[in-house]
Amino acid sequence: MTVTGIDVSSAQSEKYPTAGSDFVFIKVTEGTTYTNPKWVAQRKTARNAGLVTGFYHFARPGPVTSQVDYFLSKINLVEGDILILDWEDARVPNSWKDSWLKQVQQRTPGHKTLLYCNRDFWLHRDTTSFAGNGLWIAQYNNKPGQPDIHSPWLFHQHTDRPIDTSIGKFEDKAALHAWSGHVAIPA
Repeated sequence: MTVTGIDVSSAQSEKYPTAGSDFVFIKVTEGTTYTNPKWVAQRKTARNAGLVTGFYHFARPGPVTSQVDYFLSKINLVEGDILILDWEDARVPNSWKDSWLKQVQQRTPGHKTLLYCNRDFWLHRDTTSFAGNGLWIAQYNNKPGQPDIHSPWLFHQHTDRPIDTSIGKFEDKAALHAWSGHVAIPA
C-alpha cells in the first residue's frame, strides 16, 4: 500500500501541506448548524495539488434527513468526490448511521460513500457492518495499514501527528483514482 492522505478540518490551515499525499478528506458540516469556514479554500488546495477529495459530515443526534440535506446543500459535487459520515458521537445510534449512508448513496449516484469511525465504535457500537462503499477506520496504533480489526477496510487513520494521516488499501494512486472516479479538476 503506497496511497497516503490526510484529514483536515477548521483546525488546519486553508493551505495545508500536500506533498506526499494522494488524497484529502475535508470536514464540511456537523449536525445542522456548523459549517467549516475553511472547507472551500481547503478543497481548492486539494484540487490544485491533484488530490482525490472526500468530504465529511460529523453526525450529531437529530433527524437524519435534515443532516443529509444540510451536508449535501454545501457541496457542489464533481466526479470522483467521496462522501463520508464521521460517526463519533455515542448518542448517534447504528440505525441512524446506516440511514445517513443509504440516503447519501441514493441521492448521489456515482459517488463513493465511506463510514469513518474508531475501532471501539466499529467493534462495540456497530451492529450491521454497513459502511457504504468502504470503511475508514481510526486506530492510532503506529502500524499503518494494520488496524486491529478483522473486517474489510479501505482507509486506516493511524496517527494524528503532526496531522491526522491515513493509508489507503490501494495498490497505487492510479488505483485510488480509478476506484473513486476522480478526474483532474482545473484550478
